Amino acid sequence: MKVLLFANTDWYLYNFRIGLALELRRRGVEVVLVSPDGPYGSRLQAQGLRWIVAPLRRRSLDPLRELRTMLWLWRLLRRERPDLTHGFTIKCAVYASIVARFVGVPARVGAVTGMGYVFASSDLRARLLRPLVRGLMRAALGGPRLRLVLQNADDVALCTRSRLVDARCIRLIPGSGVDLSRFTPRSDALNTGTLRVLLAARLLWDKGIAEYVEAAQQLTAAGRTISFQLAGMLDEGNPASVPRTMVEAWVAEGSIEWLGHVEDMPGLLARTDVVVLPSYREGCPKSLIEAAACALPLITTDVPGCHDVVCHETNGLLIPARDARSLAEAIARLDDDRVLGRRLGLAARERALTEYDERSVIARTLAVYQELLPDFTGLGPAR
Repeated sequence: MKVLLFANTDWYLYNFRIGLALELRRRGVEVVLVSPDGPYGSRLQAQGLRWIVAPLRRRSLDPLRELRTMLWLWRLLRRERPDLTHGFTIKCAVYASIVARFVGVPARVGAVTGMGYVFASSDLRARLLRPLVRGLMRAALGGPRLRLVLQNADDVALCTRSRLVDARCIRLIPGSGVDLSRFTPRSDALNTGTLRVLLAARLLWDKGIAEYVEAAQQLTAAGRTISFQLAGMLDEGNPASVPRTMVEAWVAEGSIEWLGHVEDMPGLLARTDVVVLPSYREGCPKSLIEAAACALPLITTDVPGCHDVVCHETNGLLIPARDARSLAEAIARLDDDRVLGRRLGLAARERALTEYDERSVIARTLAVYQELLPDFTGLGPAR
């Protein structure tokens, strides 16, 4: 049995799907990982996994280049002959599904991890691309030997209402899960000093970066002493990327502290009091789930993906999207009421335990594979 996992970055495979890949290998499945070149490929190989560099460009809209990419993928699938392809993000899910159907791959899984820039952004480019992407999804993501995995109920409703995919082929799995043995509550007492606030995300405008900085500026101007940290890397392959010069200007004026990419997220979260994500739309945000597992209170927007993780005033606070003032008010509220923050954080941990354990997410993914490949059940149980 052979499974091919295809993503638009090696970073995504390493940070979100390495647990799945290792579990497949443990069960005797041959795993092939495919993505564009990047620094995380060597880390995948260090785990003993096969990794193949793809000539995919995330931002490309050149029809000839995209056709060459699909031709390369056709050659790859003909050579590898996988039993199942699993594509992550819209472009990879669509391309892998189309090519796999022509090659005759027995089973296809597409995972749309949030509806992405095309559906989240309101700029002209995104609006022009939307009908094309919908058409490609309808053409690619269909048939009895395909399953589309979505991460939140809003995306399920959108795909069903728009008739992008037959509802019978859709499966809801909340994110990629989190290792609850690594992300644990800190043992120290309630912090009564400077509140430490963290936004951990790729540096994209639609993650609410501008609103976060504006909220920090408002609270600082109001005389509050709060530490505002931003953890994440630039994503210059994304049309919504925040320019480096802008981030450096915010740091220079003292609005935020930019940590860049952080390897040790459990360690960083152990030094954090509140995690925020003022995003415009998500699939199932891992930064919130990791923070929840560490028993931290969450502040996020009342949008698809985010409001699936946070219940207002139960395990966090929900605010309107694109509203810096509401974000500032929510942060100030937790600054003033540390006991409330502690209560919300403990509830967040409980929800992470019941809904977002990585082992459960992997088991549900394998169950999707078993729907398409009945012989998959003979490979041994998941851990």
